[in-house]
Amino acid sequence: METDGYLHRESCFQGPHELYFKNLSKRNKQIMEKNGNNRKLRVCVATCNRADYSKLAPIMFGIKTEPEFFELDVVVLGSHLIDDYGNTYRMIEQDDFDINTRLHTIVRGEDEAAMVESVGLALVKLPDVLNRLKPDIMIVHGDRFDALALATSAALMNIRILHIEGGEVSGTIDDSIRHAITKLAHYHVCCTRSAEQHLISMCEDHDRILLAGCPSYDKLLSAKNKDYMSIIRMWLGDDVKSKDYIVALQHPVTTDIKHSIKMFELTLDALISFNKRTLVLFPNIDAGSKEMVRVMRKKGIEHHPNFRAVKHVPFDQFIQLVAHAGCMIGNSSCGVREVGAFGTPVINLGTRQIGRETGENVLHVRDADTQDKILQALHLQFGKQYPCSKIYGDGNAVPRILKFLKSIDLQEPLQKKFCFPPVKENISQDIDHILETLSALAVDLGGTNLRVAIVSMKGEIVKKYTQFNPKTYEERINLILQMCVEAAAEAVKLNCRILGVGISTGGRVNPREGIVLHSTKLIQEWNSVDLRTPLSDTLHLPVWVDNDGNCAALAERKFGQGKGLENFVTLITGTGIGGGIIHQHELIHGSSFCAAELGHLVVSLDGPDCSCGSHGCIEAYASGMALQREAKKLHDEDLLLVEGMSVPKDEAVGALHLIQAAKLGNAKAQSILRTAGTALGLGVVNILHTMNPSLVILSGVLASHYIHIVKDVIRQQALSSVQDVDVVVSDLVDPALLGAASMVLDYTTRRIY
Repeated sequence: METDGYLHRESCFQGPHELYFKNLSKRNKQIMEKNGNNRKLRVCVATCNRADYSKLAPIMFGIKTEPEFFELDVVVLGSHLIDDYGNTYRMIEQDDFDINTRLHTIVRGEDEAAMVESVGLALVKLPDVLNRLKPDIMIVHGDRFDALALATSAALMNIRILHIEGGEVSGTIDDSIRHAITKLAHYHVCCTRSAEQHLISMCEDHDRILLAGCPSYDKLLSAKNKDYMSIIRMWLGDDVKSKDYIVALQHPVTTDIKHSIKMFELTLDALISFNKRTLVLFPNIDAGSKEMVRVMRKKGIEHHPNFRAVKHVPFDQFIQLVAHAGCMIGNSSCGVREVGAFGTPVINLGTRQIGRETGENVLHVRDADTQDKILQALHLQFGKQYPCSKIYGDGNAVPRILKFLKSIDLQEPLQKKFCFPPVKENISQDIDHILETLSALAVDLGGTNLRVAIVSMKGEIVKKYTQFNPKTYEERINLILQMCVEAAAEAVKLNCRILGVGISTGGRVNPREGIVLHSTKLIQEWNSVDLRTPLSDTLHLPVWVDNDGNCAALAERKFGQGKGLENFVTLITGTGIGGGIIHQHELIHGSSFCAAELGHLVVSLDGPDCSCGSHGCIEAYASGMALQREAKKLHDEDLLLVEGMSVPKDEAVGALHLIQAAKLGNAKAQSILRTAGTALGLGVVNILHTMNPSLVILSGVLASHYIHIVKDVIRQQALSSVQDVDVVVSDLVDPALLGAASMVLDYTTRRIY
């Protein structure tokens, strides 16, 4: 049950967000008028504590900006109205919300019996409120015992319920309460694909589930640019620096109160020994919290020079504090959910959040039974910086939730129906006007052009952007960032959910680190370049990087003729010659990321010089650069042009002119192409003898001109045991972009945290 120590203070939707909501409002008003439906939806939002308000407030602000569609009633109950927990209802008033009803529902005692009595008291008081307000729908958040009372009352009074953050898995009694509310709720807004799958497995109606992300992320992902040092100084002192303090937030575990109190004592001992300035927030109101406060006072935490103990922090300030902390420690859901958006190191203690999806920034100490374990975890985590994680949201949850609310048909029967879905992977939704197309941002760095595309799960290029590839590093990286930001913004308008960014680039790439180690000569100033970090920091998305030949193989595996095959090889015939190897369904990178440099297979000991410094490579014979070299030689000797051909003076002679001359009967051009095709064919024979794939795919602009020669060479030179291996021309139009996208789409849809 989440009542973490922070409170939302300001609107999550300022500036560009306000404009977005106004535009969205105009569009939906036109739709409603066209349908002859001008009835406003009366929405009751009930908030129980400081934590759920941080999730509900963004939705409330969104509803408030569209008065032509919604009427908002706010009900405040639970710990909001208790002085010991900060009278946090005042923050709701400061956010300029009219509180329709205040319900004192907490029976003090902070033990198991008090929690049960509080639920009973809320059940006694809520019917009068709901009879008076008569809402069309009630929005309930999370897994608090107060929220269970709200959902029970609304369900029994035939009021539709929208449940936020259902389907998640954690520890203690939270799971049982959360899933109980799910069974009472009519509509569900979840934050992760796993949560969505859990709801479907619980037989909830697919059409009433929205995968929106966490509403608080709408503010989190734009929060780090503010004046954070003044906030740090206000809460921790003038002498504290960014990344040099700890935020501690620990709550009782209601199913094992005695152990959770002991664990809190060990945590405080470890923090005292670690000797860093620490902001400690008081625990929530669950059973056991009173004993935890006694432990704090027994150890003198409120008066210790290294500690600042507070009851709550306004949400907008709290997120600045955790964003710039050296570490966060405790068992709050905030640590495993929201803090991941900043890459701040987190130490998750005990079992309270067991089962939660987490980013790599979270270190779990499941059995936090000694001070030494916790102290070691602090030494391991403090001061690190991890990649930003967007497991729980991408900053666009509220627009999706508002669309979802507008789609609710009040004429539909109130009675819930339960579905028993077939067991299959990646069950997707069919509510096109609500749910987005799962997509990737694909980037292709070529020698001439820089291309960015939005690519759907089915391999459809929804939109493509092309610019000339700049010559310098600074210009290139800035252009990549600019194009990706613009494409990500456009994706929202196109109803596409961007899962991540995939980059295809020439040269040798370390895909584990997202670094271009050595580039081709076609792309200048492109050695030892970290592509992952700037893109991930800017877009708050996971980023994958690989060589363009490998990307072509991945494209074939997911979308092309390699689909379903265990072993195949792709050869790219373009400006250079590259390739990718799929073995046992996986891409082969090699020990130094140099596998599948197929263009540099040597097919002649005394062949022409290659750009790699060797000679006799396939690329020296069969690449576009090699054909251009031979075409220029013929042209300089006036042996290229034949009847029906001309080359304008301002046009450079290239490979296509050589191919055209060969088609028109130029014997010398035909001989050059035959030699090039033979060199490529010999390379394919070597591949067949080495890898023994079940298929070879020729990709790129020259593939169709080589295919027949390559097959002839195989018949003449290959062992009989591999002569039946098929060699085909790729039917993919943009293999580099599709391969870059496949890195994102394959990984994000099968990843298990």
